[in-house]
Amino acid sequence: MKHDKNSLLRILPSVDRVIALLAESSATAPRQAVKIASRKAVDALREEALSGLSSVQDREGMESAAVKKAERILAGMLSESPRPVVNGTGVVVHTNLGRSLLSEEALRNVVAVSRSYSNLEFDLAEGRRGSRYSHVDEILCELTGAEASLVVNNNAAAVFLCLETLAKGREVVVSRGELVEIGGSFRIPDVMARSGAVLREVGTTNRTHPRDYEEAIGPETALLLKAHTSNFAVVGFTASVPLAELTAIGARRGVPVMEDLGSGCLLDLSAYGLPAEPTVQDSVAAGADLVTFSGDKALGGPQAGIIVGKADMVARLRKNPINRALRIDKMTLAALSATLRLYRDPERALSAIPTLAMLTAAPEALRRRARRLSAAIKRATVPGAAAKTVALRSRVGGGALPLAELPSFGVVLSVEGLSVNALERVLRTGDPPVIGRIENDALVLDARTLSDRDIPAVAAALSAAAAKR
Repeated sequence: MKHDKNSLLRILPSVDRVIALLAESSATAPRQAVKIASRKAVDALREEALSGLSSVQDREGMESAAVKKAERILAGMLSESPRPVVNGTGVVVHTNLGRSLLSEEALRNVVAVSRSYSNLEFDLAEGRRGSRYSHVDEILCELTGAEASLVVNNNAAAVFLCLETLAKGREVVVSRGELVEIGGSFRIPDVMARSGAVLREVGTTNRTHPRDYEEAIGPETALLLKAHTSNFAVVGFTASVPLAELTAIGARRGVPVMEDLGSGCLLDLSAYGLPAEPTVQDSVAAGADLVTFSGDKALGGPQAGIIVGKADMVARLRKNPINRALRIDKMTLAALSATLRLYRDPERALSAIPTLAMLTAAPEALRRRARRLSAAIKRATVPGAAAKTVALRSRVGGGALPLAELPSFGVVLSVEGLSVNALERVLRTGDPPVIGRIENDALVLDARTLSDRDIPAVAAALSAAAAKR
């Protein structure tokens, strides 16, 4: 017999009753967490009863449902977060999955610096207070050819700091075709407005010429800004002003030039089949007064906003009180320093920095990894499971190289009795979570973003998911 809402509410267990029922299964859990989980479980059952969605018919069933809900909630509260996942999407710099993976060298440096005191702001040679930026300044200048550098917590902060310092209350000239928006609603016009700078658009969406900049420069012009369109492409009848030409205009008119590269590269990866991208060194050599870029995209390091350029400009940025609100911590510095040191040997960087290794992986190596994954799944003897090695196309991700598609290989996975959406869900919610992509109504795991150590984890996750069916 189906109960009405009031009857269901009367048989709801109390929070104390749920806590008591959880006593055995949650004996080692913090009491406060057990109390919160129990309350949330009772609240959820109450909502189900009021909305008419409850399928419980008696007091015993209600108590059982409350305990199960509370156990799930408690497990979520006590699990580590964020937690590692297996990336089978084929998107190398996946923003939702944490972007770039750190190298072993970076990880070791982070652990070493984090577990003990460090010389974060202490000059060991002089025995006095030092600058945290000194740990990366010299190598950034060495690698890029710049006179000075500054590192803040992300590239949006880098752009904001430059605009607020150099152009507050004055005009910044930008091509209309470069007024970019990236993920998280970061828009150049919005950041400029918050910085107090005044936007002066020139040109059209698809064509901007040198004369557009020349005619826009006036007494209120503080900066010429070039924003690299790293996450979209304008093709067809187009024209833009190269950075070297823009810096020449700035030099003639006495106006500094800044370039926001977004996802900055320190190596030319075109030899590996990727589209040619301007390197940070190219921008510095072209005469830009300031160049900003991310540390956690194509660079392959931790989240950071890196600024390199002319010494007098960087000195002004360092003196801005806002810089303190944007500074990076010791763990970021440790990871970034170790990552940058790898770039002294480009060949080593290509193999040791996971992002670069994934981007430049040879298709044949990916085919072998996909075959190993397929074999591991078959050895797991999951009832009804099938794994087929197929050719795929991977993407760079992270707002970089939007038109680039990298030839890859992976596995098309299916389990008899599970729809593709159900299979995706059980793997995504497993331990470890395995994130794939649905393509042509099939679940695909791309070998480009899988490591060799992920292979047994995928097979184990699939076995565990099948056991729960």
